[in-house]
Amino acid sequence: MNTLADDELPFESEMLDRLAEVSIRVGLNLQPGQDLIITAPVEALPLVRRLAAEAYRNGAGIVTTMLSDDDLALARYEHASDESLDRAPDWMFRAMAEAFDNNTARLAISAANPLLLAGQDPSRVARAGKSMSLAAKPAMERITNFSTNWNIVSYPGLAWAKQVFPDKEDNEAVAALAEAIFSISRIDNEDPIAAWKSHQETLTKRQEWLNEQDFHSLHYKAPGTDLTIGLAEGHAWKGGASTAKNGIECTPNIPTEEVFTTPHSARVEGTARASKPLVYRGTLIDGIEVRFEAGKIVDARAEKGEEVFLKLLDTDDGARRLGEVALVPHSSPISASGLLFFNTLYDENASCHIALGQCYSKCFRGDIGDDPEAVSKAGGNTSNIHVDWMIGSDELDIDGISKDGGRTPVMRKGEWAYE
Repeated sequence: MNTLADDELPFESEMLDRLAEVSIRVGLNLQPGQDLIITAPVEALPLVRRLAAEAYRNGAGIVTTMLSDDDLALARYEHASDESLDRAPDWMFRAMAEAFDNNTARLAISAANPLLLAGQDPSRVARAGKSMSLAAKPAMERITNFSTNWNIVSYPGLAWAKQVFPDKEDNEAVAALAEAIFSISRIDNEDPIAAWKSHQETLTKRQEWLNEQDFHSLHYKAPGTDLTIGLAEGHAWKGGASTAKNGIECTPNIPTEEVFTTPHSARVEGTARASKPLVYRGTLIDGIEVRFEAGKIVDARAEKGEEVFLKLLDTDDGARRLGEVALVPHSSPISASGLLFFNTLYDENASCHIALGQCYSKCFRGDIGDDPEAVSKAGGNTSNIHVDWMIGSDELDIDGISKDGGRTPVMRKGEWAYE
């Protein structure tokens, strides 16, 4: 795919300069001499080039870029043998894991068509997804364990823009998505760095309040949802800026509105209904309803994409259990935009959500997270997947439950109750 020159972009190219600055300085907090791996769709090259330049201006060692392409991805699903789908480039992920172990930072750009695989055979999509998840585990573990500083930002790709704004002409759709990305990422402020500092302070106050409460579990009540989520022993709430195990404070997600922690994989009971669609590996999954017993999903259905969802749940033993619980006010800028982005990075930050699969070992107090056995003993889940889906709305109430059974309002009608 040919990329556009700056004067051909249907939005102000200066905004990409701002986004690159925020990503490198706030998102990654890249350190002098630190290497960086960037992955991105070819379409996002205008941003990739700016990120590389900004990284080098901030003293980066070596910036390595890895580009993907939608047409190349489709070629595999349309023409490859079934046996090919059972393979994945494990050598690449082992190399990335080695790089992360050697203090290389990680930056990913989200821009691809969210429904790229919607027309493909769900069994082939699931087959390839499982092999990719298994192969990616060495690198994914370094990210979920927060071994290095990492960041993800977005670029307004055309196919994505047309999903969000289907009634607009191509350039108008890209311009509208760009405006939304820049606003929600807080780079349309006069001083984006200062705006992020203020936002991080708000998220820090929320996580500090939750850590002070030290709840034993959370009870969710909304239409279709009556769910009690036990929290892992020694859990710690995180949000906004956090310090990776290499000692570098970074903000992994831009945008981010959440505070999150690790649930207890064996102490989840009740029902949950998704409040927004989930896009997983190019397939739209909508109308999700599940029932948990002893931490495990024992009944699941979806109005759309059910076959893909059920195959996702069968990825491994941990795929039917929770690895993350996250709180987001309904009034977040993403929710206030009224847009469905078909992109988990955005849609999860519009709504309270839960994640199936692997837990974040950084969400523990003390040195629990440094020991996989200790994480498991505390209730942390293990899986080859980590998939977020949204259950929050303006009808959601959440109570925090202490070990003695006392209840404290956490959210009422989707907003923070204690604030």
